[in-house]
Amino acid sequence: MATANQLAFDTGTDAFNARDFDRLAESLADDVVFQAPGGVWGEGKEDCIRFHRNLFDAFPDAYLDVHDVHLAEDVAVEEGTLTGTHDGVARTGRSVALGYVRVTRQRDGKNVSMSLMLDRLGMLEQLGLIPNEQGRL
Repeated sequence: MATANQLAFDTGTDAFNARDFDRLAESLADDVVFQAPGGVWGEGKEDCIRFHRNLFDAFPDAYLDVHDVHLAEDVAVEEGTLTGTHDGVARTGRSVALGYVRVTRQRDGKNVSMSLMLDRLGMLEQLGLIPNEQGRL
């Protein structure tokens, strides 16, 4: 049987893929801290939801393909691939497939911290905004 903390974690991923911002917000503690590439992105539900809305503005078809989940008491680590087609600022129309790791902490059945790690350099290469290892855009 899943614990309340595991359900909070699972709900966050499921809500992301369903683009269900209300359900995502329900899985978050009021004081949630969200970190993404570049540092602390924000504190509180509004900042966390704003990050996800901005991500979907840039990649409307963004999807998390989860490869593995590791749970230990109040910590969950998710490994997977984020895919999507770039339709945001400086639209490229190119698709990306980026490995990611998301670490969350739960308290009382809510996500209290989320830390997203992904390869931003790889994303820029896949979008053709910087040359890849072969010097091609």
